[in-house]
Amino acid sequence: MINKVEQIAYFSMEIGLDAHLPTYSGGLGVLAGDTIKSFADLGVPVTAITLLSEEGFFHQEIDQSGWQLEIPVKWDKNEFLQHINEKVKIFIEGREVYVGAWKRTIIGTTGKEVSVIFLDTNLPENSEWDRNLTKRLYGGDNWYRLCQELILGIAGVRMLRKLGFNFAGEKNVIHKYHMNEGHASFLTLELMNESKKSHLNENENFHLQNVRKRCVFTTHTPIPAGHDSFKIEDVRRAIEPNLFNTDSSFIINNKFSMTHLALHFSSHINGVAKKHKEVSQKMFPGYSIDSITNGVHSPTWTGPSFKKLFDKYIPGWRRDSFTLRYSLNIPSNEIWDAHMNQKKNLIDFVNKNTNKGFEYNVLTIGFARRVASYKRINFLLKDIERLKSINKKGKIQIILAGKAHPNDIQGKELIRETINTINSLNDEIKIAFLPNYEMWLGQLMISGVDLWLNTPMRPHEASGTSGMKAAHNGVLNFSILDGWWIEGCVEGITGWSIGPKANSCEDFVDEKLEINDLYYKLENKIIPLYYKNREGWIKMMLHSISHNASFFNTQRMVTQYITNCYFL
Repeated sequence: MINKVEQIAYFSMEIGLDAHLPTYSGGLGVLAGDTIKSFADLGVPVTAITLLSEEGFFHQEIDQSGWQLEIPVKWDKNEFLQHINEKVKIFIEGREVYVGAWKRTIIGTTGKEVSVIFLDTNLPENSEWDRNLTKRLYGGDNWYRLCQELILGIAGVRMLRKLGFNFAGEKNVIHKYHMNEGHASFLTLELMNESKKSHLNENENFHLQNVRKRCVFTTHTPIPAGHDSFKIEDVRRAIEPNLFNTDSSFIINNKFSMTHLALHFSSHINGVAKKHKEVSQKMFPGYSIDSITNGVHSPTWTGPSFKKLFDKYIPGWRRDSFTLRYSLNIPSNEIWDAHMNQKKNLIDFVNKNTNKGFEYNVLTIGFARRVASYKRINFLLKDIERLKSINKKGKIQIILAGKAHPNDIQGKELIRETINTINSLNDEIKIAFLPNYEMWLGQLMISGVDLWLNTPMRPHEASGTSGMKAAHNGVLNFSILDGWWIEGCVEGITGWSIGPKANSCEDFVDEKLEINDLYYKLENKIIPLYYKNREGWIKMMLHSISHNASFFNTQRMVTQYITNCYFL
């Protein structure tokens, strides 16, 4: 194990710890929060660095036309965070910008603690514009994002120094700097500067290797547009002159690539699923890329009724997620009762907020994630007439949720089109769109539906974690074979696949093949099993928990980071 004075510094633009702290936008931030919780559970000495995001991502409302509206989130940092009486400064465009800090302490299942540091520029010493730099998560334009990433990476390292964590020496050494996506990769330039100050007579390659041995990088997206890059002249204008570097390794298409900056300075690089490793290796052929498949924090995402059930039959599961393997021994009737308790909570919420008249005993399908074109929120609704025909043979009801990025007009159009489709049905099929998809709503949905749907355009799903959360509640997955589901799908045992097998990362599949397979399996396999073979359905629920929840969790994932990544 790491020496107690050697820390892991975990940098992430967003971290989702709970529903009261809106410092996340979606999967990346929630994964970071789950990871930190498992660091605490396992006693790994970690300090996490992120931005404060005083106005959160946004609160989503839907107007009468179905258009998404973004409302700033109001929350009191004094209520949820502890102020740290330290400041650092960086220079942006040559002017001093002061950065303060707040702390949230995460306590693990054995009492171990992990600190999360939230960087804050809303200080009286700063100009009004600079005070707003840590207000809006992913807000503003590319220049705003560039300045935010300078704060995360450079001020983040300087704040660690202020708090006593050193680059080198005998005490409080940072063992590894873990960049969770490329947003924080400016930290590598700050480390290079520190190395040069500490070793004045060494050459450039020495400093490169000195930094590289301390940095690790996790890439999360197979979509080129998801990798931040900035105009070289903007970086030159924004960054401190002694930190500016234009090595050809991270100047891509005449732009400063944050992902390539992280790749260049990291000794270990990984994707977040085995398939994602293949896709990433093709995207970045000059680097050796490993895979550590994502997971979710089991105690966070297991619903209240299943927590009681696991406490009864698998004592110790909160400390050791692998013991969920023994869930096959839980009596079927108790599994179903626990599921129905959670399902009733969800259905009651839907009916209270939509007046849709959802029923407890109808097969309920859930879909919730960030609304982007490749995630295809409207995929199930592609052939409404066929879906109506299927619904007559076995009733279904559908719950949808998701936010589009404020600048993603195509995503907003998808939400409007989907809501207009729902409204045109006149309840021939009961479908509800729930606004403001956040952690609390995600937990309610993944623990209460019968079937969890995921329909990304492959190979664009890096991992996907919502289905893992569903599995912790015995909810069956019905998904495109991409991301984690390639590893988690045992056809007819843990759930069902959609479309042909994924043979290579280039095999884009004809959408007609996928939609036909979706409707065929829904009509001929899923609906008959649900309504005519309850014991068969429950058996699959048990296998979903035993096979998938026991493996696709952050306890296993963090253990892999410790052994495969941090000790290299």
